[in-house]
Amino acid sequence: MSTQTTATTCPYCGVGCGVLVDRDAAGTVSVRGNPEHPANFGRLCSKGSALAETLGLEGRLLTPEVNGQACDWDQALDTVASGFRRIIDEYGPDAVAIYGSGQLLTEDYYVANKLMKGFIGSPNIDTNSRLCMASAVVGHKRAFGADAVPVCYEDLELADLVVLTGSNLAWCHPVLFQRLRAAREQNPNLKVVVIDPRRTDSCDIADLHLPLRPGSDIALFNGLLTHLSRYGKVDYRFLEQHGNGFSDALEAAEQSGSLPETAFLCGLPEQDVLQFFRWFAATEKPSRCSRKALISPRSAPTKSTPSSTATCSPAESAAPAWARFPSPANPMPWAGAKSAAWRTNSPRTWISRRRISTVCAASGMRRI
Repeated sequence: MSTQTTATTCPYCGVGCGVLVDRDAAGTVSVRGNPEHPANFGRLCSKGSALAETLGLEGRLLTPEVNGQACDWDQALDTVASGFRRIIDEYGPDAVAIYGSGQLLTEDYYVANKLMKGFIGSPNIDTNSRLCMASAVVGHKRAFGADAVPVCYEDLELADLVVLTGSNLAWCHPVLFQRLRAAREQNPNLKVVVIDPRRTDSCDIADLHLPLRPGSDIALFNGLLTHLSRYGKVDYRFLEQHGNGFSDALEAAEQSGSLPETAFLCGLPEQDVLQFFRWFAATEKPSRCSRKALISPRSAPTKSTPSSTATCSPAESAAPAWARFPSPANPMPWAGAKSAAWRTNSPRTWISRRRISTVCAASGMRRI
């Protein structure tokens, strides 16, 4: 019996694991990881491995229904339209709201927004995709000048320091976590720092866990920025060429950025905070001075608020002050542009963040 194989991508989390879907002549479908895919190299988590079980038609809505009864599309659309019209006429357009998922296409969201804002006349439309990523988008634009994550997965194997801020990578992105674990086993010099009020399974591979007080992550990164400046780890030449607003960010950070005050605000031992700062700012050996440095928020805070957007800024602002973003795997991350690799005297660092904060932040940096 011949088998048809289709290469596709797992639709669940954002890792983007490659999947091979096999379908035999009898119609039986099985799923396996794609060993040649650069994101997962054949690995799949429990959700990806169970994709074939989601392909059955049982329990799926295959035709429109009104009050539990199957109908044609004209009847369904007329019912929805008349219901909207009745409510709007009686209570006004703000009595209607639409909440969408994160699985529609961009064109679908465009039409839905036109329907809600242009035709119904209300701003009451939201989606999980906006709530999930809006803060990260604004944070990236503040720090880097574009909504672009300046890292790629190959950088995990090249890093000297990986910082997970509020991200339980072991549960949320298990395939990526296993890749990090393998990279750490192959490189004994690789350090992993987990910044999270909780002790999660991601701490199993951490060299340092900072269980900071909830809402104090801005204080921690303001302290880091102050430490980098105080100990001569700021690359002012790079900042003059590629950034602005650094002096304002540093001035705001220094207002509460001393080591004792940072440790107090975060509820952490001073020696642990200092260890994190030292690892972050560590100077490489002369033989490795051309290695590249990276820092990137991986995912958004879980809610879209001004404070969670501000939380992105200090972590991202510390990076340009201290190191370069491009790496051998990703020479120039912004908008796919090309550039000569910049030299740096700092180790590569890779940051994953998923945090909410209610503390004021230092101003973010923008790439010119």
